[in-house]
Amino acid sequence: MTKCGRNHTVVTQFILLGLSDLPKIQALFFLVFLATYVITLTRNLLIFTLTLADAALHTPMYFFLMNLSFLEICYTSVTLPKMLANLLSEDKTISFTGCAVQMYFFLFLGGTECFLLGAMAYDRYVAICYPLRYTHIMNHTRCSEMMAAACWLCGILMPLGNVAWIFSLPYCGPNEINHFFCDIYPVLKLACGDTLRNEASILALSVLINLSSFLLVVVSYAQILSSILKTPSAKGRHKAFSTCSSHLTMVTLFYGSACAIYLRPKSNHTVEVDMLISLFYSVLSLVLNPMIYSLRNKEVKSALSRLRGRRSSK
Repeated sequence: MTKCGRNHTVVTQFILLGLSDLPKIQALFFLVFLATYVITLTRNLLIFTLTLADAALHTPMYFFLMNLSFLEICYTSVTLPKMLANLLSEDKTISFTGCAVQMYFFLFLGGTECFLLGAMAYDRYVAICYPLRYTHIMNHTRCSEMMAAACWLCGILMPLGNVAWIFSLPYCGPNEINHFFCDIYPVLKLACGDTLRNEASILALSVLINLSSFLLVVVSYAQILSSILKTPSAKGRHKAFSTCSSHLTMVTLFYGSACAIYLRPKSNHTVEVDMLISLFYSVLSLVLNPMIYSLRNKEVKSALSRLRGRRSSK
């Protein structure tokens, strides 16, 4: 830290305390989170590769899943490598700029995932409610150039102002972040100035991102449920429900944990609870997602068998 006036210092780096209060089991945490990171990368890379390589998966639904897999590779890479390094090292510092970059990418990728989940709900709505027009409505060009691109663009732009504003605040010390990455509220606690307007702006952005995409999910599934209930065949109803179940599970995990962090009243925030929810939100749910939405899917299993067949025949 550098001097700022007579009685203050300017923070040039932060210290990520993370799990440092449990020194005796940090090696165990390292092994668990390293395994989590490797599994997440491996599963998502597999889905990404299969979707690119197999023509049978060149459909709008799997195009969205490919985007989601790429996003989750990036998402875990924003927090876990630094967390793993901190578990092994006594130097747990992160530069002021590095902290700002980490927070921005975490929010950008989280917002993009919100919008992608909304777009996937719309895709399932069209597939079930308008099956004969599905190919026409959800053609690949419209998917890639309009919906998926819009999800990424909104995710990129929306957090910019808030992150720039947060890191334009004065930070005069202390510089210890009681978290394992640069999340919004732990960083704001260290600011010297009034953060009330920042907190209001963050809440407004969280409501905008979470509720806008969540409303699209709710409206889409309300229409889907209405359409399914009108299906006379029990087999048809079961097939429609099974098509949506994996996406609904993902939505529940993601929105539930996101709302628990960013839409809870400030008075309800505690360090321990926030860290626990953040671990689930940013790490553990990403391990579960590939198993939920793809790797147990019959089409993905068939694509994997074809890929193995092509390799063994060479």
